[in-house]
Amino acid sequence: MARPDKAAAVAELADQFRSSNAAVLTEYRGLTVAQLKTLRRSLGEDAQYAVVKNTLTKIAANEAGISTLDDLFNGPTAVAFISGDPVTSAKGLRDFAKDNPNLVIKGGVLDGKALSADEIKKLADLESREVLLAKLAGAFKGKQTQAAQVFQALPSKLVRTVDALRAKQDEQGGAE
Repeated sequence: MARPDKAAAVAELADQFRSSNAAVLTEYRGLTVAQLKTLRRSLGEDAQYAVVKNTLTKIAANEAGISTLDDLFNGPTAVAFISGDPVTSAKGLRDFAKDNPNLVIKGGVLDGKALSADEIKKLADLESREVLLAKLAGAFKGKQTQAAQVFQALPSKLVRTVDALRAKQDEQGGAE
């Protein structure tokens, strides 16, 4: 029979898996408490980094419908539950891992899709959502400006053509 404290822990972890956009599993062997505190700060406000028990977390992930992480629950494991922009948190993990080789990114899940450690590093290489939206807005604005120039060019070209025809008629009328 399951103990009530373990059942509550599984339920809480399952809720975190369900409510998160992404979850990244890491191995933290050899990191100090101060380094873990620094890591938590580097992940941003929309991420929660928790040291977890493998068996309970595996059960919770399966309850949340995530069975692709089962092979990653070995050794000392911590999970970054990301509720905001996953790119920002992935960058925080990648940058921290560069400075602290004891942090090993094992893999994770993004919107229900399993991610390998390499895919998480590629995710970290993306620009943030705000930057991508700004670039998209700039591209739209540029295309609108080009369209406005084309639409303005048509009437002015028509006026120049009509003026040229009028001038030609005036020349032909004056020559007779």
